[in-house]
Order: sequence, then C-alpha cells, then structure tokens
Amino acid sequence: QAQLQESGPGLVKPSQTLSLTCTVSGGSITTNYYWSWIRQSPGKGLEWIGYISYSGGTNYSPSLKSRTSMSRDTSKNQFTLQLSSVTPEDTAEYFCARGLKFGGADYFGSWGQGTQVTVSS
Repeated sequence: QAQLQESGPGLVKPSQTLSLTCTVSGGSITTNYYWSWIRQSPGKGLEWIGYISYSGGTNYSPSLKSRTSMSRDTSKNQFTLQLSSVTPEDTAEYFCARGLKFGGADYFGSWGQGTQVTVSS
C-alpha cells in the first residue's frame, strides 16, 4: 500500500500556473501503475485531470488537456501537476492517487489526503 501526499500553495492568482507535487512513499512511481491527479469542486463530483504512467507517458482529460502538464522526479519519487491560465473555476480540492486499468474502467486504490487550492486575486 502506497502513501501519497500533496503539497503546494493553497492560493493562486488568476492567469498564473497552479503547481502541485505528489510525494509517494511505500512504492516506486517507476515500476507500475498510473499516477493520477483528480479534483473536486463545490457542488460537483470528482473530475479526473490526467495521469503520468510508471514509464513516464502522460494522458490528460480532453477538457483540460490544453492547460495541463504533468512530470516526475524519479530521484525523489514525486510527480507534479501544472495547470496553466487558471481562473476561479479551477478552485477545488486536488488529490493525487495511484490508479490502474481493469476491465476498461479506472480504479484508484491509494489517495492522498487532498489539498485545497483557491484561485483568487
């Protein structure tokens, strides 16, 4: 069972880039699984943002792809999210999670505790 911890600023100004880091312990991000970012905003359900795989490949939600970039630092066992040109609509609680594909569906067995990010001037 992996442990994941999000970190980054809780307040971002409009038009800036939201940057978050997920630190993983108890499992290597380079050996298996898909390492995902998910968010939840008030009055809405969970929204999948994208993932970076154990081999370094990325895949993003079509609705956010143009503004999303994910990367990793294998020496620190961390992966990151950058969401550019943010607006108040990007205000949400952001989670990182370890996921896998099974039967055509996504499963997330390990989650971070989440971190609140507010976009405001």
